Amino acid sequence: MSKRYTITAALPYTNGPIHIGHLAGVYVPADIYSRYLRLTGNDVAFICGSDEHGVPITLKAKKEGVTPQDIVDKYHAIIKASFEEFGISFDNYSRTSAKIHHETASEFFKTLYDKNEFVEEVSEQLYDEEANQFLADRFVIGTCPKCGYEEAYGDQCENCGTSHNATDLINPKSAITGNTPTLKKTKHWFLPLNKHEEFLTEWILKGHKKDWKPNVYGQVKSWIDDGLRPRAVTRDLDWGIPVPVEGGEGKVLYVWFDAPIGYISSTIEWAEREGKNWEDYWKDENTTLVHFIGKDNIVFHCIIFPSMLKAEGTYILPENVPANEFLNLEGNKLSTSKNWAVWLPDYLNDFPNQQDVLRYALTANAPETKDNDFTWKDFQARNNNELVAIFGNFINRVVVLTNKYYDGVVPEPSEYSQVDSETLTELQAYPAVLASSIERYRFREGSQELMNLARLGNKYLADEEPWKTIKTDEDRTKTVMFVALQIATALSVLCEPFLPFTSNKLKGILRSEDHSWDDIPKKDILLPAGHTIQTGKPELLFSKIEDSDIQKQLDKLEANKKANEAANKSVEPQKEEITFDDFTKLDLRVGTILEAEKMPKTKKLLVLKVDTGIDVRTIVSGIAESFKPEEVIGKRVTVLVNLAPRKLRGVESQGMILMTEDKNGDLVFVNPSIDGVNNGLKIS
Repeated sequence: MSKRYTITAALPYTNGPIHIGHLAGVYVPADIYSRYLRLTGNDVAFICGSDEHGVPITLKAKKEGVTPQDIVDKYHAIIKASFEEFGISFDNYSRTSAKIHHETASEFFKTLYDKNEFVEEVSEQLYDEEANQFLADRFVIGTCPKCGYEEAYGDQCENCGTSHNATDLINPKSAITGNTPTLKKTKHWFLPLNKHEEFLTEWILKGHKKDWKPNVYGQVKSWIDDGLRPRAVTRDLDWGIPVPVEGGEGKVLYVWFDAPIGYISSTIEWAEREGKNWEDYWKDENTTLVHFIGKDNIVFHCIIFPSMLKAEGTYILPENVPANEFLNLEGNKLSTSKNWAVWLPDYLNDFPNQQDVLRYALTANAPETKDNDFTWKDFQARNNNELVAIFGNFINRVVVLTNKYYDGVVPEPSEYSQVDSETLTELQAYPAVLASSIERYRFREGSQELMNLARLGNKYLADEEPWKTIKTDEDRTKTVMFVALQIATALSVLCEPFLPFTSNKLKGILRSEDHSWDDIPKKDILLPAGHTIQTGKPELLFSKIEDSDIQKQLDKLEANKKANEAANKSVEPQKEEITFDDFTKLDLRVGTILEAEKMPKTKKLLVLKVDTGIDVRTIVSGIAESFKPEEVIGKRVTVLVNLAPRKLRGVESQGMILMTEDKNGDLVFVNPSIDGVNNGLKIS
């Protein structure tokens, strides 16, 4: 029986394009699930939209010298277009700056406010005196109170994933001015999560212990076990949805409060356009609600948003929240700020008409239960060894032989052999096998089962050898090709959730009618005898990806890495000005280290004998933690020779060797490297 589903995918944040981590974590699995549900005859609302409020937007706007609206308009357009080109089949893609969202979120807040579901508190918040504003969320950077990471944001630590309040940070600094903030009193409204502990325990910890993913269940349990506390739902900002009650002037709804309501407002927008009743998709107990998110959003979708819905009182709760873990890239954590990412618009440009290759590679290596690593070599192997060599090879052989032997007309089969019957029986079992994987959110497993169906077709052809029997038994060849064409037709249907572009292309090649998922186990014939498939030169489903294509991507990543290192290189500020006369007092000479030994009972000091060209002198240098004595003997160095002598641990040091640091903070000699520069030459 047909069921109604509301499927949500986490709202992407509009301060940059989509990258492969977003796709693997949220959008590809959500699209597979939604496409499957539609194919099996269900009523589906697949909902998403751009998340356009919050501090990072305002920070980016300040940095680029534009308005926050300029930023969100730019990236909303980029994100929406790339989703469409990539084939993510949203029924509606909205945005949180839309009027309908402002109205929906404001109304939701007022409903909870009128029901006294908020706690109003005056508390001390971090305040930047120079910027003359309160510091919410990512306007603050400091040390994480849990793991000690020194660049944690005011709302969350990206290192350990812990959520916290800005006032919990150790040594907080303003992201605007770099100043240490003060504490200043301000009024805010809080959602008392502690009030909902019993409900969350009953609903999730008891009710979903067996059917929710362990990583999701475990994170929720950890939060509840630690004890839930009230969470602010408003912020002192000027970018966002104004707090719609008296006393809310100068304040907006906190982005984590308004963003999930974006699912509801996007559904309302879609329902109005399609002539549907949106409440059927959010308030009817017969509707199944599923949230697709990444693991960094588990707390918001499993604790905070359900508490909001429960407090409102008329909404259904999610049946499942199948969050994925993180995807790394070439052994390193994906980072948008460091440009260590594969951006979707770039991929679509570099690999035109190959959307399904990336979909398949990300699904076959999906971070469903643990963090996984995307590498370009694995991407190439998935394409060449599986999509091309297995799936594409089977289809190409079937099409070529059908055209060669029968001018593209599906032949009339004779009586089935035992192998034929067993093969068709196995084929008819695949929809149930794939459905089991998809309905349990095991999309990686499902992608491999789909490939196994293509393997079944390849094995059948290889065993039955129609290219041989065509010379000895024409009736047998017709039967084999008829069976192979049934497998190809089934593949055109069953691959759609995973490979939608391939599905359309294959249906075009076979010129087959639109079959439903359930047709495959129920119909004995999917492509009837006498039907004509595409003739002429066969269209390849997939093409081989060359080593040179992969090297270009690796080179691009390396270039991004170097550019980022250069952009983020920490440079000390210039010292006070000196005159030319001050500079001429320094006597810098080229020298060579002749001898070196560790100074006893010290960690840092080496005692060096240096030929300065003027003389051979002793210099004590604090480089012992970076260099062994034998490593520096023979090194050409720059020496400040007229520095007043100074005793260090009883040894008189008669000068200084110039050093700097590389990008990793390691000491490096400042040395003349050109041949022919002799000891004693002055540096000026």
